Amino acid sequence: MIKKIIFLVLLSVFTININAQFKKVPKQYSFEAGYRNLFGQSNLMNKTMHGYGFLFDYAWQLSGFDGTKAASYITVPMGYTILQPVDQFNKGMSMLNYGWTVRHELKKKSDIMPFVGYGLFLNDLKIRERDGSVFGHQTQFEFGYDFKTDTRIRYFAKIQYSYTSYPQFDEKERIRLHYADLRIGIRF
Repeated sequence: MIKKIIFLVLLSVFTININAQFKKVPKQYSFEAGYRNLFGQSNLMNKTMHGYGFLFDYAWQLSGFDGTKAASYITVPMGYTILQPVDQFNKGMSMLNYGWTVRHELKKKSDIMPFVGYGLFLNDLKIRERDGSVFGHQTQFEFGYDFKTDTRIRYFAKIQYSYTSYPQFDEKERIRLHYADLRIGIRF
């Protein structure tokens, strides 16, 4: 009985300590929107080229707490993209994506902060007027700048490259898509 009480007391102290540590980790919310260009595709008969999208993410700071190193973040994003058809013979496409990204600031405390990022996403592709959808993976690389303000809000602009691969719809081989995005947003 005494061992159980000691165990419960230690577990309670440990849990309170862990919760206190998590509350101290700085968090960051971001919202972004922008233009997407589909510049390369294989094994997809539907042709689309241009579109737009938006994304929201929730980030936890991983390093750079004391200012001796540049900060790094791990984020959980969720986004949606719409691609328009190039003509009346093709259909529009939409994609829902979510996953993980890692973002590294390249300087210590600066008013204009360059950053790089890497992301892995699940991506659900839907073609307009077609039943069903198909899940694939998306790998993303990004480079951009955060612009500090006098408030907690930061503005940012970035370019990103994404590679997405899906199992086939009616095609014999995997569908492969290459995108370039230009995005602007806010962090708070």
